[in-house]
Amino acid sequence: MTLADGIWHQIFSFDNYGELLALVRNSLIAGAALGLIGGLAGVFVIMRDLPFAVHGISELSFAGASAALLLETNVVVGSIVGSLLAAGTIGVLGVRARDRNSVIGILMPFGLGLGVLFLALYKGRAANKFGLLTGQIVAVDTPQTTWLLGTSAVVLIALMAMWRPLTFASSDPDVAEARGVPVRALSFAFMLTLGLAVALSIQVVGALLVLSLLVTPAAAAARVTASPVLLPLLSVVFAVASIEGGILLALGSSIPISPYVTTISFTIYAACRLTGSYRTRRWGARRTIRQPG
Repeated sequence: MTLADGIWHQIFSFDNYGELLALVRNSLIAGAALGLIGGLAGVFVIMRDLPFAVHGISELSFAGASAALLLETNVVVGSIVGSLLAAGTIGVLGVRARDRNSVIGILMPFGLGLGVLFLALYKGRAANKFGLLTGQIVAVDTPQTTWLLGTSAVVLIALMAMWRPLTFASSDPDVAEARGVPVRALSFAFMLTLGLAVALSIQVVGALLVLSLLVTPAAAAARVTASPVLLPLLSVVFAVASIEGGILLALGSSIPISPYVTTISFTIYAACRLTGSYRTRRWGARRTIRQPG
């Protein structure tokens, strides 16, 4: 076997695939739930220009999960606590975009430093440490699945409850506030909801690459449609396809799940960007032809 064949076999291996598939049933269920809430929350992340906030929250979520791992408690709970603390801090201190980015820039290295400290003190399996950063494919057990699905339901209910006013406040906050929409309260509530979504996503794709679920699918959908119905629908479809495809491709390999998820997500974005550019050029050409010479 050549070196290239060996590398390819490490990346894509389908030996005993049927037997391995049974091991990731919980991961596939959790992945579908995460794709749903990630795709929906990502719509507002794009509308409100919050990708940097997602990354900042993920660092504190990583610190919370690392602390839970060190203390041998529920990692999902630790991740959620860290995310909510970060999201609440950003929501309270970062009302304006400039202030928000400054707060995030301060929280990110602090959270990452704490996470590294807790992992350095942890003497358990190295795979558990690595998984918090890059995701784990078979690490989602039944108790974690219950936590993930329960918290996903909370996020979904919260998003549905605030969807219309939050869309208005995200599109035109000044007009929304003038018409009596509680813009500040909605912003804070969404930050907490986003914190929960980030904490859940970290369980599968890891802290470093959580943007592939909460930003890329929505950004891809926004490239091909501005419809208030199709945009969240496509975002969810892209997010679910990315995470479920990543799980299935990573199943037989020795590579963490995150490179597969991010590659699929980026490929979808690139295809949508090319499609959007082609449609824009074609529309522009039609308008030029129709104009009287």
